[in-house]
Amino acid sequence: MRDLVLWGATGQAKVLAEFAERAGYRVVALIDRDPAVSPPLPDIPLYVGQDGFECFMRRRGSGPLWGLAAIGGMRGRDRVEIHGLFESRGITIPTLVHPEAYVARSARLGVGAQILARAVVGVDAEIGPATIVNTAASIDHDCRIGRGVHVAPGATVAGAVTVGDLSFIGPGAVLVARVRIGAESRIGAGSVVTRDMPDRVLAYGVPARICATNGPVSP
Repeated sequence: MRDLVLWGATGQAKVLAEFAERAGYRVVALIDRDPAVSPPLPDIPLYVGQDGFECFMRRRGSGPLWGLAAIGGMRGRDRVEIHGLFESRGITIPTLVHPEAYVARSARLGVGAQILARAVVGVDAEIGPATIVNTAASIDHDCRIGRGVHVAPGATVAGAVTVGDLSFIGPGAVLVARVRIGAESRIGAGSVVTRDMPDRVLAYGVPARICATNGPVSP
C-alpha cells in the first residue's frame, strides 16, 4: 500500500478514501485549514493548516509519499495550489479513478485528476490536472476540460466541448456539443448550455443565460 495524505477533511476526503484503498493507497493523514472541522475519518490523524502540514512532514520523516487535494465545490484554485505545494516537498500527485468509472483508453487524464464512481470519460477526451469528474458525470468524446475544473454529479458534457481552467459545472447541468465555456466560469445546477460562455461568468437556466460577471481572469 502507498501512503496517501489528503488536504481537505470534509466530504471529498471521505469519498476519495473510500476507493483509494482499492487503488492501492492508504490514507495516513488529513490536513485542513479549519481548526473546527469535524473529520470524516476518525481513525486518521488530522493536522491543521500549513503549520500542521509541516508538523506531519517532520513526524513522517523520509520515504515515498503521495498526496491529493480533497477539496470539491468551486475551489479549483485551491486544488491546484495544494498540488503545487505537495510537489515542492517531493510528494507525488496520483490520478485516482474509481473502479466503477469508465475511462476510454484514448482519453488523457492530467496529474491529480479525480474520476469518481459511474463517471464516464469518452474517447479522446482530455481531463486537466486537479480536475474532478464527480459521481455519474459524463464527459463525451473529444472534450477538453481544463485545469482545476469541477464537473459536478450527474452533469452531462456532450462531444467536443471545451471548458476553461477553474470552471465549475453544476450538478445535472447539460453542455451541448461543441460549446465553449470560458475560464473561471460557473454553470448553475440543472442548466442547459446551448451557446458559448465567456470567462468569469455565472450562467444558469434552460437555456442558460449569463446572470453575473466577475471581471478579468486571474493570472
